[in-house]
Amino acid sequence: MKKHIAFLLSFYSTFIFSQKVESYKLTKQEIHERELENVTDFPIYRAFEFSDKGGVYELVLAENQKIISKKDTLNTKIQAICVVNDHGGFLEKWRINDLLEDYEPKETNIWFWTKYCNTKDIDGDGYIDPIVVYGTRTEDGYIRRVKIITLYKTKKYVIRAVECDLDDCRSFKKDQNWNTLPQKIKTYVDQLLAKMRKEQDLLLKNG
Repeated sequence: MKKHIAFLLSFYSTFIFSQKVESYKLTKQEIHERELENVTDFPIYRAFEFSDKGGVYELVLAENQKIISKKDTLNTKIQAICVVNDHGGFLEKWRINDLLEDYEPKETNIWFWTKYCNTKDIDGDGYIDPIVVYGTRTEDGYIRRVKIITLYKTKKYVIRAVECDLDDCRSFKKDQNWNTLPQKIKTYVDQLLAKMRKEQDLLLKNG
């Protein structure tokens, strides 16, 4: 009987461990040790490692740092790439690419807003629900575009916003599949939007 109980306890603890969900930011040394520079063509701005029921993943946020000066580092392109270690190499799970667009006023910088990014399990299903947030600025320093991309089961659900003082050039759109997301994730993103409006003085709305 005691052996049976010990086996059950061992199985239960192994099961719980296998379900563990965690995430943390990688240091520059850890990025180098994992050879994540090989994942992207651009300099790595930030990288995260997270584990869930699906395995251990690396999320790399990279910016091309087109213009580097004492005052500013300006990017014209960005990449977010999520990979899993596969037999000594990397197997890509998903990728986000974006670049400056030809707007007026002219966009001069695109960057990841890591303060609002997420690498946690939001809905409690044992899988990480990454949220990648980035924006663009104009040559006058104003925020022009904001994108919030939620990855749920490796599928992208995107919110696209254009900030503008005039109603006719302002927009805020959610993908058509947005309402298929779990309610906990939609609530989290709604709270994130409210936080961004308050902290960054953004409108993030239509008209």
